[in-house]
Amino acid sequence: MIVGACEIECIIFECNSLKEKRHVIKSIIQRLQSRFNISIAEVGENDKWQRSIIGFSVVSNSNKHIDATIGSIINFIDNDERVEIININTDIY
Repeated sequence: MIVGACEIECIIFECNSLKEKRHVIKSIIQRLQSRFNISIAEVGENDKWQRSIIGFSVVSNSNKHIDATIGSIINFIDNDERVEIININTDIY
């Protein structure tokens, strides 16, 4: 069993409150969960309304599959015009 874990730090545009931030982040998280069947949550910057850290994990028996899935998830988030990725940390165990 191989586990891939990733943290993505994002800037959220056009947010003026924590309520608006939660709406954007929950939308992204729900879409990623249903599309990629991953474990995902907001793991940092909970009190800042224009920043967020999203963490997710992927389990597989192949490094190639984990790399491909993480790459697809990063591209999916990067294509969302509401956020901009500023930092990515990936670990494979």
